[in-house]
Amino acid sequence: QVQLVESGGGLVQSGGSLTLSCAASGSIFSIGAMGWYRQAPGKQRELVADISSGGSTNYADFVKGRFTISRDNAKNTVNLQMVALKPEDTAVYYCNMKINVYMVWGSYWGQGTQVTVSS
Repeated sequence: QVQLVESGGGLVQSGGSLTLSCAASGSIFSIGAMGWYRQAPGKQRELVADISSGGSTNYADFVKGRFTISRDNAKNTVNLQMVALKPEDTAVYYCNMKINVYMVWGSYWGQGTQVTVSS
């Protein structure tokens, strides 16, 4: 089995910073793309940023220039550094990883971590 555990969420004032982390553990053969998604109340889950196994990154327009995604392949972790946070960034943030377990690829999710930005 594979488990993704997130950390780093919390309450921050507008303009502040937070860094989210997600670590994968279990019977992992290899990991492909990693990403962060978010879901605000009453809205659909949306992509925030992702990073390929080779390190190529992709960002949603609403976070470009403010958020930075990075990965540590040796530790099976993905981070999301968030600066200049806005109240509209308030959401539950989920990490996602494409993981090969016993030669079968699957999409795995973390449990979610709450980010609240006060105005």
